[in-house]
Amino acid sequence: MSLLVVEHLTASHGLLDAVRDVSLSVDEGQTLALVGANGAGKTTLLRAIAGAHPAADGSIVLDGVDITKLPVHKRVQQGLALVPEGRRLFPDLTVKENLQVAGKRGRKGQWTLDTVVDAFPLIRDVLHQKASQCSGGEQQAAAIGRAMMANPRVLLIDELSLGLAPVAVDAVYESVSSLLGGGSTVVLVEQDLERAMSVSSRLLCMLEGGVVLEAATADVSRDEVTAAYFGVPEETVVHAHEHAGDAPATDPNPSGPTTPAN
Repeated sequence: MSLLVVEHLTASHGLLDAVRDVSLSVDEGQTLALVGANGAGKTTLLRAIAGAHPAADGSIVLDGVDITKLPVHKRVQQGLALVPEGRRLFPDLTVKENLQVAGKRGRKGQWTLDTVVDAFPLIRDVLHQKASQCSGGEQQAAAIGRAMMANPRVLLIDELSLGLAPVAVDAVYESVSSLLGGGSTVVLVEQDLERAMSVSSRLLCMLEGGVVLEAATADVSRDEVTAAYFGVPEETVVHAHEHAGDAPATDPNPSGPTTPAN
């Protein structure tokens, strides 16, 4: 049985269904990448799974337990942790204090202050700095480390590389790779399609709140994903590549991460 099962989930902003009848499943040890254009519904979907946004319909089951109606802190205790978009650290607390706060609320397990610092060397030298004084890469590493302090069965990461300099993205992904290599179960929202495809075992593409493509990452081409991303026929993408000399004119993220509208 899959570790995380979402069935027919709908979540709304007022009268707008930002997530429409979405179903997905994630097996233990898998990394599922959620991709899609700004406003596709990725962030709302992740927040609904985590309990930070109410679900209007559908169900969320974690390791056989229906958590659909549980509040956020109860979902954390069941083994679900979210790294939110924008990181949301406590700015006036030190990095160490941010980690310790999460450790008090979560489950017991292998992730402690020492193991988190070992996995995320970016934060080793800033443990005693206020979070607000850290760089974007350090803050993102701290935010992921904070979630790991809860010892989650499933880690949800929203916009991993958003707003980070390329060198910081490389450093953060290097640390995250250790999680993935260690068998962690991850659902990842990522604007950078190439990065998303490089680390995921499955990929789900959203468009206007619904799922338009779901497959094993190894079974789909970049052109297929790009076509689904924009909601255009695949031959349109191939044709554009041919006329552009395979330039990244149709890249869903041609100039780096952008601020998502979902």
